[in-house]
Amino acid sequence: MPETENRPETIWIIGASEGIGAALAREWARRGARLVLSARSADKLTALAESLGPDHRALPLDIAGRDSIKAAAEKIASVGPLDRIVHLAALYDPGSIADADPDRAAKIVTVNLTGSFHIAQIAPPLLRAGGQLALCGSVAGYIGLPQGQIYSATKAGVINLAETLRTELAGRIDVRLICPGFVDTRMTRTNTFNMPAMVTPETAACAIIHGLNTRRFEVHFPRRFTYGLKLLSALPYWAALPLIRRFVR
Repeated sequence: MPETENRPETIWIIGASEGIGAALAREWARRGARLVLSARSADKLTALAESLGPDHRALPLDIAGRDSIKAAAEKIASVGPLDRIVHLAALYDPGSIADADPDRAAKIVTVNLTGSFHIAQIAPPLLRAGGQLALCGSVAGYIGLPQGQIYSATKAGVINLAETLRTELAGRIDVRLICPGFVDTRMTRTNTFNMPAMVTPETAACAIIHGLNTRRFEVHFPRRFTYGLKLLSALPYWAALPLIRRFVR
């Protein structure tokens, strides 16, 4: 990503009220960035923005609503171009497909996948030339895993969307993909299975910032875990699927 001539970066973080997003906001603020923080929870956002200092702004939105995103984008457009947009907002509900609630599954699709599509359409004009748009997939999107439910399918879709955008916006916008492994957040604490290579939100935030400052398209971590899943997803199905069944047992 091009340098910003020593001026503070202006960054919009969507999904900033807790977890990775809040840790990312704290770390970027510590490094001198000016932040616009968005999520559904106005109280949490306001408290976070105030704790970071006067240069940061809370801008609540509902990622499930296109009109809400457009209204937020109009407010941001009035204050000048952004250097980066990082979209992290997501819903998660682990369990088997057979046990999934259809209404909850539809909501997860709307927030995780359709919400990312709305950001992909609405957000680019807010960025300066060469600015950065990062969408958050997940290692859960690499290959279908038991208990991933509809969440894994939506994250596979976000990965595909980011790949498409990378080509479509080449030369204008620096599109990136973030694929975390297990991070100790409210969402992962609902899991009832073993989560290898768990990291803290603070560790995740530093890994994301470091990765976004390199030239790599995908930021994935922790690599001792993600490379194993990448290898599994690269195998032919006749080899990969038996390994997945063995892993689950």
